[in-house]
Amino acid sequence: MPAVVGGVTWYGQQEAHRVAFYDTYRRFGLARFRSDDVELLDLHTALTGATGWWWAFDNVCVMAERPTALHTEPIPGRVHNERRLHHPDAPALEFEDGHLLFVHHGTIVPDWVVLEPTVERIARERNVEVRRCAIERIGWDTYIDEAGLALIDRADDPGNVGHTLQLYVISDGWGRSDHILLAVNGSPERDGRRRRYGIYVPTRISSALDAAAWTYGINGTDYARLVRRT
Repeated sequence: MPAVVGGVTWYGQQEAHRVAFYDTYRRFGLARFRSDDVELLDLHTALTGATGWWWAFDNVCVMAERPTALHTEPIPGRVHNERRLHHPDAPALEFEDGHLLFVHHGTIVPDWVVLEPTVERIARERNVEVRRCAIERIGWDTYIDEAGLALIDRADDPGNVGHTLQLYVISDGWGRSDHILLAVNGSPERDGRRRRYGIYVPTRISSALDAAAWTYGINGTDYARLVRRT
C-alpha cells in the first residue's frame, strides 16, 4: 500500500462507494488502468465485499468483521441524507460472534435503555446522556409522574407559539438535585413532529424563561422578546 504520512489510513466497507466508482468505469470499458492498478483494484473490491474496516501495517493487517445487522435513521435537518445508528427496540448493530450495540438516535446506550427503561434505573445512572435517552424512551410525561418531579416554574415559550417551558427539580439518584428545563423543539422533525427534550441547567436558575435564555447565552428579558425560535 502507498505510504501514509502523518496518520493511519483505514479502508474497508465504508469505502465501497469509492471502490465501486473505479470498478464501474473498468467494467463498462469507460477507462483503462495499468496492470498494477487493476491488481490493486481487484484486491480492494474483494476486501470491500468480504470484510469491514481494515488497517494494513508493515507486518500485520487488522481486519474487522462486518455486522450481520445494521439499523439507521435519517439525521433530522440534514440536506445530504446523512444517517445515524438507531433502533427503537432492538440492537442497532449485531455481529456474528454475539456482540451487540444498542443505540438511541445516534447515542450508544446500555441495553436496558432500549429494552427495559425504568425510573429506578434512570435514577441510578451517572451518565447524563444515557439518562436523557432513557427518559425519552419512556416518555417525559410518564417519567415526570413516576419520578415525582417537582415543577418550579412554567411559562409560554416566546417565538414557539402554543408550547410551554417547564422547569423541574430532578434527582440524579446520588443524593444531589439538578434543574431540568423541558421544552419543545422550535423546528419540526422530518416526519412533522415537534421533539420534546430536556436540558440540564444550573440550580441557581428558578425561572423557566431564564433557563431557556441560559441555553442561548442571553438573559430572560431578551429571550422573552423572541419572535421566532428555531
